[in-house]
Amino acid sequence: MSLTPEQIQANYQKHLKIIDTYISDRKDSIKSMIEHMEETYVMSPASGRKWFHNAFAGGYVDHVNRVVQYAVEQHRLYQKMGGTTDYTEEELVFAALFHDLGKLGDGDNPNYLPQTDKWRQDKLSEMYQYNPDLDFMLIPDRSIFILQKFGIKMTQKEFLGIRLHDGVFDKANEAYFFSNVESSRQKTSIISVLHTADFLASKVEYDIWKRNGGSSIPKIKKTKSSSGKRVNSSNGLNNLLKNL
Repeated sequence: MSLTPEQIQANYQKHLKIIDTYISDRKDSIKSMIEHMEETYVMSPASGRKWFHNAFAGGYVDHVNRVVQYAVEQHRLYQKMGGTTDYTEEELVFAALFHDLGKLGDGDNPNYLPQTDKWRQDKLSEMYQYNPDLDFMLIPDRSIFILQKFGIKMTQKEFLGIRLHDGVFDKANEAYFFSNVESSRQKTSIISVLHTADFLASKVEYDIWKRNGGSSIPKIKKTKSSSGKRVNSSNGLNNLLKNL
């Protein structure tokens, strides 16, 4: 299962458009960070095993774009069903954009490396392996580390959304969710909205992989930027995409 160079470019362009649309005064710092990590940012998978989700080149951006879309839709549904939302649209989209940033590594070195062991590819469905040179961090913790590394500030709600987006699937989050004291329960709904969006996006990506037998993925329509030009990417990235 893979994306074509055209699909990867279209996803990246959509990603940049989301930033332009929803992010205000942090836009320049965010784009500077992305430019610094560009090859890793654009080409990384969202996971390492085929049956997890989006374990292919460009899978990370594809996943994040889907989570942003689902988060905005889940936010509207949550309100429609009577839920109380206490965060801004920018806070929700910011948290959705960078909830999995730690999957890219430490900002200078990638998290995922191609799996070269044929046995592990065939028997364990491992398409990628973790970079052994990176210090261990939970993905949400590394996401927050990278943001501060590039001087990108976040609100408390954005911090909590990113830190706790895995919900109780991560045992490290239990202290945040399991309490007999009402006053210590999480007060912001951004956590539940983002967690649901991420969970649904991952499930949909698995369904797509399963439905297509792991051999193909539905084509993504090519889009143009507001200027009518192709994706705003460096010559090095364009050359990389041509060689896929």
